[in-house]
Amino acid sequence: MPEQHLPPVAVSCGDPSGIGIEVTVGAWQALDGAVPFFLIADPAHLPESAPIVIIDSPDQTAKALPRGVPVLLHAFPQEAPPGRPRSDNARGVVEVIRRGVKLVQDGKASALCTAPIAKKELVDHAGFTWPGHTEFLADLTGADRPVMMIASDALRVVPVTIHVPLAEVPTSLTEPLLEDTLRITHAALRDRFGIAAPRLAVAGLNPHAGEGGMLGTEDANLIAPVCERLRAEGMDIRGPLPADTMFHAAARVRYDAAVAMYHDQALVPIKTLAFDTGVNVTLGLPIIRTSPDHGTAFDIAGHGLANPASMTEALKLAWSMARAGSP
Repeated sequence: MPEQHLPPVAVSCGDPSGIGIEVTVGAWQALDGAVPFFLIADPAHLPESAPIVIIDSPDQTAKALPRGVPVLLHAFPQEAPPGRPRSDNARGVVEVIRRGVKLVQDGKASALCTAPIAKKELVDHAGFTWPGHTEFLADLTGADRPVMMIASDALRVVPVTIHVPLAEVPTSLTEPLLEDTLRITHAALRDRFGIAAPRLAVAGLNPHAGEGGMLGTEDANLIAPVCERLRAEGMDIRGPLPADTMFHAAARVRYDAAVAMYHDQALVPIKTLAFDTGVNVTLGLPIIRTSPDHGTAFDIAGHGLANPASMTEALKLAWSMARAGSP
């Protein structure tokens, strides 16, 4: 559909005692109407000073946005004092995520931007059984293999293995997992980021990408064959490359995303380059989902210290991806 008719971005409130709501208000101020979005939340949880406009449906977002943060009412059972999560609110946090996903699936929102959740609160008080936000969204949307990307203007990175102890990475890393990750990343760059011919740089697992087998065999025996197969299909893939030479400025201009083998190999460089502006993007879902790359930060909630930059960038990226995917 034409861009001017795209529905707005939905924002799930996350844990209302964290910083998610206040950085959403900050993003509204920073964006100054550039991204149409609405927040699914209990209006009573917003700061008293926050300008809000309660809406009955997402299609009222455009008219409300110049006057305040459009808030789609979702009642919670308790107040949400900053920094002190209330157990009775946990189920509401999960319900808001479900509602946000449904709005996107029904075409009433173009993307979902999720404010941070406190997983322990949901496990303890809402019967939450998923490893995290991403796995829950995959289950809700029927996705087989979600892929995490952290994106910024300076760099996009994708870890193949994510929350895995370093000692278990070599056994967790398999050819099917690597191939699926590369295919999903390539397709997302093309279809969601509007890059006609994506270029991927693939990091080796070992120092110097194995140094010809002297420093490990996974690079030659596992990573290289997958890269060769996909190159034979026409994908622009370089690697396996020594990870320590992939992230300086001259190297970054040669690819559109870097695919790393484990968590810190991917996240250390991007958090060095874009600590406050990185955006968590879930690839491989049938919907667009972005999130600020930080947690609930209960320790600073309500003190006016939360930086809205990552939420601002998450909303901008969600809207950009929605536009890239619209015919």
